[in-house]
Amino acid sequence: MDIRRVSFDHPDAVKLNDQVQAEYDVRYGDGGDATPLDASDFDPPNGLYLIAYDALGVPVASGAWRVRDENGEGNLDGDAEVKRMFVIEQARGQGLARRILAALEEDARAADRIRMVLETGTKQPEAIALYTSSGYEPCTKFGYYRDYESSRCFAKAL
Repeated sequence: MDIRRVSFDHPDAVKLNDQVQAEYDVRYGDGGDATPLDASDFDPPNGLYLIAYDALGVPVASGAWRVRDENGEGNLDGDAEVKRMFVIEQARGQGLARRILAALEEDARAADRIRMVLETGTKQPEAIALYTSSGYEPCTKFGYYRDYESSRCFAKAL
């Protein structure tokens, strides 16, 4: 697997984002994730967007982080928020999400972030399993979906 830094508006990123939005729609029926995002959110040093490519150069997984300092939505100064973790169905079970998550944590730490945070949902049990097995613990809800019953937020000190 080749993991590359790309921009959030890169064509392969757009393709994977469309796929993750379709999966969110199937799981939650809400038409996808409505959290506001901008391509510049993931520009260094304030973020990072990664794509994993298979041996044929096909994009198969993604993940990102962005700065989320104290903002009235439950974030704290020094937070780095995980976004757009996704592995296409055909590439699941190979440890790609775990590798991308580790790379995101390493990059956020190098950018002097002190805590990784993320929001996921109850209809993504495999995501919850990944995060809890990677040292993430439940935290105060934050972000766009903080008032939703199905929302689950996690944090990990860097």
